[in-house]
Amino acid sequence: MSSNISIPHRLPLLVVSGGVLLPGSSMRIPVNTPRNMNMVKSRILRHNTLSSTIIGVVPKDPESVKDDLSSLHPIGTAAVVVQVTGTNWPKPAYSLLVTGLCRFGLESIVQESPYPVAVVNQLDKLPGEDNESDSAGLGDIADVFREQANALVELLDVTIPVVKKLKRLLDSLPVARLPDIFTAIIKASYNEKIKVLDAIDVEARFRKTLPLLERQIEGLKLLRQTKQGHLNTKDPHKNTRVMDFKKELRKLQRNFNENENEVDEIAELEQKLKSACLPEHALLAATKELKRLKKMPTALPEYAITRNYLELMTELPWSKSSKDVLDISKARHDLDEDHYGLEKLKKRVIEYLAVRQLKNTLKGPILCFVGPPGVGKTSVGRSIAQTLGRTFHRISLGGCCDQSDIRGHRRTYIGSMPGRIIHGLKLVGTNNPVFLLDEIDKLGKSLQGDPGSALLEVLDPEQNNTFTDHYLNVPFDLSQVLFIATANSISTIPAPLLDRMEVIHVPGYTQEEKIEIAMHHLISKQLKEHGLTAEQLQIPQDTVKLTISRYTREAGVRKLERKLGAICRAVAVKVAESHPKTVQDSEEKKDLLQIKEPDQGNDVLEMSHPPDMPIVIDELALKDILGPPIYESEMSERLSQPGVAVGLAWTAMGGEIMFVEATRMDGDGRLTLTGQLGDVMKESARLALNWVRSHAVQCGIETKPGTDLMENTDIHVHFPAGAVGKDGPSAGVTIVAVLVSIFTGRCVRSDVAMTGELTLRGLVLPVGGIKEKVLVAHRAGIKKVIIPKRNEKDLVEVPQNIQKDIEFSLAKRLEDVLQQAFEGGFPSLKDATATISQNSKL
Repeated sequence: MSSNISIPHRLPLLVVSGGVLLPGSSMRIPVNTPRNMNMVKSRILRHNTLSSTIIGVVPKDPESVKDDLSSLHPIGTAAVVVQVTGTNWPKPAYSLLVTGLCRFGLESIVQESPYPVAVVNQLDKLPGEDNESDSAGLGDIADVFREQANALVELLDVTIPVVKKLKRLLDSLPVARLPDIFTAIIKASYNEKIKVLDAIDVEARFRKTLPLLERQIEGLKLLRQTKQGHLNTKDPHKNTRVMDFKKELRKLQRNFNENENEVDEIAELEQKLKSACLPEHALLAATKELKRLKKMPTALPEYAITRNYLELMTELPWSKSSKDVLDISKARHDLDEDHYGLEKLKKRVIEYLAVRQLKNTLKGPILCFVGPPGVGKTSVGRSIAQTLGRTFHRISLGGCCDQSDIRGHRRTYIGSMPGRIIHGLKLVGTNNPVFLLDEIDKLGKSLQGDPGSALLEVLDPEQNNTFTDHYLNVPFDLSQVLFIATANSISTIPAPLLDRMEVIHVPGYTQEEKIEIAMHHLISKQLKEHGLTAEQLQIPQDTVKLTISRYTREAGVRKLERKLGAICRAVAVKVAESHPKTVQDSEEKKDLLQIKEPDQGNDVLEMSHPPDMPIVIDELALKDILGPPIYESEMSERLSQPGVAVGLAWTAMGGEIMFVEATRMDGDGRLTLTGQLGDVMKESARLALNWVRSHAVQCGIETKPGTDLMENTDIHVHFPAGAVGKDGPSAGVTIVAVLVSIFTGRCVRSDVAMTGELTLRGLVLPVGGIKEKVLVAHRAGIKKVIIPKRNEKDLVEVPQNIQKDIEFSLAKRLEDVLQQAFEGGFPSLKDATATISQNSKL
């Protein structure tokens, strides 16, 4: 070993309070101080070389209360780290198994942070460097010690593997190593071991250790006699010594197992388990683990894992629930106070409360709010919890790609922990909270599993009453939990998971709804966040309307709130610049409100804020603060020439205005499509072109008899915003209008937008997202919207005030679309439509 290991001149120090490591012996040391933890993380765990495992173990007086390094013992033991065990949850806890090599003396401390490093001086030899000359001058004391050591081993239980190995190696161990090894084995106090550690001379070490060895032998003999019932009746004093020795052993054992100043953790855990009202299956599992914990040494890594598991079992709300507030009128009032609109969501909550009044054992519904960002899906979940009087917990699932986040890790892994469902129940402390599963449409997959599949059990009312977390390993009832999921789109949610949820669509807000939300909620919120009052800043309704129409174009109100925040910040600068300096004297603070002297004029009340308050934001001030308008009406400009039409599209962010442009040029009959289009939209463009080619005469397109419309002609159709991907069939009727416009030279009406899927026979099929599309058309100033006839039923969801502002044209066929999209229509298409109707009657 001496050829492989050498003691460096500088050693990192592991400070052990109340423990003494001697050369040749092994010791398990718990890492429970910041310095020791830093040394383990920075040196031992980060490097994998042999030199990184050589450390210095220095004892420290357990009675010293100082945290500095001044109370370190001047002599320590160089040791090699054999094993590192521990856990990372709920906090890092490690223990080191080290084996002593040799003594060293501390010369100087060269580093104190993050862990101490000292310059050391080796005081004795390493294992393997001993020779016979070292023990030649010991004389009879070495023989006596070896004889006593043999006697001690004979008294010990040979069935123990360590004792058996010690007995086998006793004759082959170097004589100079015996005092250190046996001092570590026998019962000895801290001061007695320190004396042995300080004995640099081998003979002095034998003389200090021999009395300890003899005391141990005598004690074991007396204990053996006591167990056999052989008490000395002639010498009562000897019997008293036996009983005193047993008491002393019990005291030493008690001090070894637990600190006298700490509460018995196991007894406390047992009491907590009794008062936690665990169900029978959970109580059986917890009792079994508690019995294992009682038999387990505290230094064992599994001890901390088992204790953390039992603490989790006691902290979970197995039978603790909050009482629901079932006042329907109060609930309706609270929801209206917190949120404007969102009638579908409010209606579903009121329905749940009504059924809950009639039936106490109602299972919690699984709701999924689907809508664009900023419409209040997350905040309405928090309001539902407040309305019901339940606790609220939000779990963000965006980017989650590990099923252990839902189900937890098995306790066999280092650093295992429960899943986020069980952890959330521990935090809220009740078994019927409102859980918000945010961004459920953004779950991922990885090699660690599919969290979407793990959620199937959580969100199934027929299964979640026996939900089993891998860490907990016992069923937990989730049937009383009200789960609310949020998503921007249902297209990315797995079908089995979507089937378990009740989907409620939350569309975007109309302009009138945004004005109401801003006037009643957002402005007061921003004033409070920026330290302003209504006496300092006023934002009229007309200004809010300008902000909505010219500076935001969104389905929600998130960007609107940011714009209002920008206005508040600009006003806060004005207020801070013109506000008088802070007055520290309390008497001067009272003089902020003064009456001017009569000789200065009329009595005027001088306020603490400037006389030009409040600041009223008008159109000019809005432009100065927010800059030039971002959005301007460009319908008339872009539609003033042939080959341009307005379509309506649906995205996860809400409805979108989509311009479609086309141009015609000489060529060989090719159709070019640009704008990052999907396959479905490309097919719609080819369908539209073929329909126009087959109906060129009816559409008034001039062509030579017997020639094709595309002969010597190329058509290029472009969808602006080319960086954004586009797909779907709803742009079919818009492409037809664009192609007819470019071939006839007529302009599409600038106040018309359209949506619908086409077929090769000219039928207009229904599409989705009608409400979102109508809302964005209204925001853009569109006066007429062409939709499929079969989408007429979807207009019920459109607010009445918008239906009054927009004229809806219902189209069954493409001929209907073209008649409404072009000023004056196409007279020839009317005859074609009549012919089709007549033929259909036959």
